[in-house]
Amino acid sequence: MSNAIPDWELCRTFLAILRQGSLSAAGRRLGLTHPTVRRHLEELEGGLGAPLFVRSPSGLVPTEVALALREPAEAMEAAYEQFIRMGSGAGNAMAGTVRITASEVMGAEVLPPILAGLRKDYPGLQFELALSDDVADLLRRDADLAVRMVRPSQVDLLARKVGEVPLGLYAHRTWLEAHGAPPALDALLRSGQLIGYDRSRVLLDAFAAQQFRLSPRDFGLRSDSGLAQLAAMRAGLGVAVCQCPLAVRDPALVRLFPEVDVPLEIWLVSHPSLRSSQRVRTCIEVLARELAAYAA
Repeated sequence: MSNAIPDWELCRTFLAILRQGSLSAAGRRLGLTHPTVRRHLEELEGGLGAPLFVRSPSGLVPTEVALALREPAEAMEAAYEQFIRMGSGAGNAMAGTVRITASEVMGAEVLPPILAGLRKDYPGLQFELALSDDVADLLRRDADLAVRMVRPSQVDLLARKVGEVPLGLYAHRTWLEAHGAPPALDALLRSGQLIGYDRSRVLLDAFAAQQFRLSPRDFGLRSDSGLAQLAAMRAGLGVAVCQCPLAVRDPALVRLFPEVDVPLEIWLVSHPSLRSSQRVRTCIEVLARELAAYAA
């Protein structure tokens, strides 16, 4: 390795090339010119003393060295982003950015009014809302705070259960007008009118826990996006599992077979190093209170 120590800008460009697959796409992502991206890559490769990409007809292919560097580079990225978030409010404990990760449904349907209340009370707060049903790695500081629907497995995190939200089977009135009320739960489950997941087994396992054995073939529409499932149900495409307190907001949604009642836990999770951050603690307390009320 050369004596030259690569700086963060070079590593940031490296990650963009790795993710985008070409110099031009990385430049568009970062707002840099093609020559600047090329220069960053050449400086980084010179500093490391090893090539990071090779050209192919489909674009730039990372070398083994590049693949090995991805994880530490992403850790640097996460630490830098946390540095910016914490520094943005250094002069005011209730100002700055809080990055929250949550599932699609929680992030799009439940959290926005809660965050609006927080912004009203604390105008200096800013939020980054990362929506994904994948579990973010808080140990690597991918977010300040996570709203999770499963108990976290990492023992080094601070986790707080704030409630259990009931799940039920719901259909839109337009679907009921077209198909009529199903005579029995088993008939519904075998009708091909269920909306469910594509690759995820969350719903299959939930039904299995209540002694109903299903396979993906029993779902007439499959999507691993919770928002897509909700949209399909609201459009009258079929019957979907929905959070009960979310469904009751829409009078056009009708609950079917109330005996199907699956509890979904809500957890707030953060990294121990953030316990000294007043704005993160405040967000946790407000979210805990509001999500408990939502679940109840």
